[in-house]
Amino acid sequence: MLIVISPAKTLNFEPQTLTNDFSQPQFLRDSRALIKCLREFSPDGLSKLMKISEKLAVENHERNQKWKTPFNAENAKQAVLAFRGDVYLGLNADEFGARDFKFAQGHLRILSGLYGLLRPLDLIQAYRLEMGTRLENDRGNNLYEFWGEKITKALNADLKESKANTLVNLASDEYYKSINEAKVKARVVTPGFKELRNGKYQFVSFNAKKARGLLSAYIIQNRLKKADDIKNFDVDGYEFNEELSTDDKWMFTRVHTAAPA
Repeated sequence: MLIVISPAKTLNFEPQTLTNDFSQPQFLRDSRALIKCLREFSPDGLSKLMKISEKLAVENHERNQKWKTPFNAENAKQAVLAFRGDVYLGLNADEFGARDFKFAQGHLRILSGLYGLLRPLDLIQAYRLEMGTRLENDRGNNLYEFWGEKITKALNADLKESKANTLVNLASDEYYKSINEAKVKARVVTPGFKELRNGKYQFVSFNAKKARGLLSAYIIQNRLKKADDIKNFDVDGYEFNEELSTDDKWMFTRVHTAAPA
């Protein structure tokens, strides 16, 4: 199996001592082209482009100016340890051991507006560029046109190399749209997560995002290679709900419990 997840806007570039292993992103030439586009924007321009506050725009303007290659352990950090946010709260890579990182490197991919497709140990520098951003570039009017078929082709190469026949989609719709599903040379399974509240199953954004990370960690830490084994996921009260599932959209549900007062 190969898992795809989304990146996070929240980043942590504090030094880490969990692993000395790292790799380089495969699309750095493309990333440099995007950074060149972003450097043309003033903080005010970035604020309008990304619909972010003035403070965030100034921060990201500085990031764009400082961004440079080559990446090394001093000026960059492994993607899976740099990203923070709901999915990564569930993934909790800070608790990974050496064997977990090794398995993740072969079976987990992170979609990114700036970097295209990342392995967990690929080094990155701080950035903000969501996949849905309408950034005009020399390949089109947005990032979907910029990346074209590159991400899909790279995923197919990774699927072939790892001899995987299933792509587990745990990414958001915004990021998954960067993949041409019709050209993915594998079965695509998309897990979903809902909670039983007041007699109805409901989608709760924060919890569902965290659950994507929890399931990713479950696959990694249990070294799962067969898609059907995912159905045994039982972390944090979730269980496979066959009644709400279809052949390729698998629903996991749990009973909502109110937090103690």
